[in-house]
Amino acid sequence: MRKVNLVFGTVYGSAQFVAQTMEEELSAAGVEAQLHQPETLEGFVPPEDEVLLIVTSTTGQGDLPDNISPWFEMMRSDAPYLPKLEYGVITLGDSSYETFCNAGIRFDELFTELGARRIGELLKIDACETMEPEEEAKRWLQEWIKLI
Repeated sequence: MRKVNLVFGTVYGSAQFVAQTMEEELSAAGVEAQLHQPETLEGFVPPEDEVLLIVTSTTGQGDLPDNISPWFEMMRSDAPYLPKLEYGVITLGDSSYETFCNAGIRFDELFTELGARRIGELLKIDACETMEPEEEAKRWLQEWIKLI
């Protein structure tokens, strides 16, 4: 099974905790996983022979968290063509806002534009409905692992 690179963007730590939980769950399932800290993403282009899993919260008016925004902008401006890359997205948000989970949606749109292919459904976790986003993400991950 291919290695999974995990990247995350967070404001208050929830998305980071979800990403760390996903790393633990992947490892427990025998999948090699590497969690990349946002400050180490400068110049990082996901290898196409590996899988990318993005975990991000949404802030403000549907904005990306400040700690992952530079990587998003680098990927958008450099626009590497990644037709063999497969990826997944877990996005956290609050459904009381019109821009619910917009940061994850923006990542999904960007990687689609770069030629990559999303595996499985985009997971939208609503802060209004769940107090433990990592539990919802764990259930989603069990199905996602089967697709990689």
